[in-house]
Amino acid sequence: MATIQKRGDRQWRARVRRRGHPVQTKTFETRVRAEAWARQTEGEMDRGVFVSRAEAENTLLSDLLDRYEREIVPAKKGAEIERIRISQFRKSTLSHQFIASIRGVDIALWRDARLKEVSPATVGREMNILGHVFETARKEWGLQIANPIRDIRRPPAPNARTRRLVNDELPHLLSAALTYGGEIGPIITWAIETAMRRGEITAMRWEHVDRMARVLLIPETKNGTPRRVPLSTAALRVLDTLPTQSGGRVWSLRPESISQAFERVCVVSGIEGLTFHDLRHEATSRLFEKGLNPMEVAAITGHKTLQMLKRYTHLRAEDLVGRLG
Repeated sequence: MATIQKRGDRQWRARVRRRGHPVQTKTFETRVRAEAWARQTEGEMDRGVFVSRAEAENTLLSDLLDRYEREIVPAKKGAEIERIRISQFRKSTLSHQFIASIRGVDIALWRDARLKEVSPATVGREMNILGHVFETARKEWGLQIANPIRDIRRPPAPNARTRRLVNDELPHLLSAALTYGGEIGPIITWAIETAMRRGEITAMRWEHVDRMARVLLIPETKNGTPRRVPLSTAALRVLDTLPTQSGGRVWSLRPESISQAFERVCVVSGIEGLTFHDLRHEATSRLFEKGLNPMEVAAITGHKTLQMLKRYTHLRAEDLVGRLG
């Protein structure tokens, strides 16, 4: 039996009692809305499909983000960057809304505003996180909510970078790195010889280098699957020039330090439009140019799908002419 009570100016509280169900109450600005909610709730109870939305209606998105950061994020490899992105959500008006009230249109407004501040790729990654927050709450925490991210158009994916080393850029780059000093020169050569990611390079340890087999073990990768990287003669020569670091690490630089040093080397050498990650593109393309097939290249680079491998591979027509006959 539903009862409607006036609680004050423009406040009407609806209360629904049904045997076998906890009492449900909700306050509305008008009596009409209170009665409509009561009828809907009673109907769902009569049909046996009622599920309480009370928790979702009283939980702010900021509360959900706090729990997600506390319980889910620590187990992720990219925990640090994910915390940074979650902090951006806390600055938005979305964080002050009850999660049951967040609709696709709210997400779309946030998306469009965010696109004025950061790249489409960044917005896409942030939407992935927010979508996982809602899915986790829905599937694992028992909150009766829909995932509004599912209803929203994603920003268009940026075109894959096609930047490769051209002409005599590599010798100029290595010459500038030699002048700059430190580890950046050997790291540039290592990246081109192994196609390893920046984080994988900085995480290298001597105990994972098998000189007899000419293989490096990468126990932790971006996609979570360990892999073994074959080492070329040039890669082994790089290792021969390195001093032994304390603690067993091969390199002393951190990921951010590599990017900073590489940018400075590019400035010194007069090279524009090149990032350190472009060296992974370069290395992957060179593996194909050496005649390796896609499965062999994927075993070295760690790409799980051929579609992703294609994004990082840009073969030059000039280098393929000789193979056509």
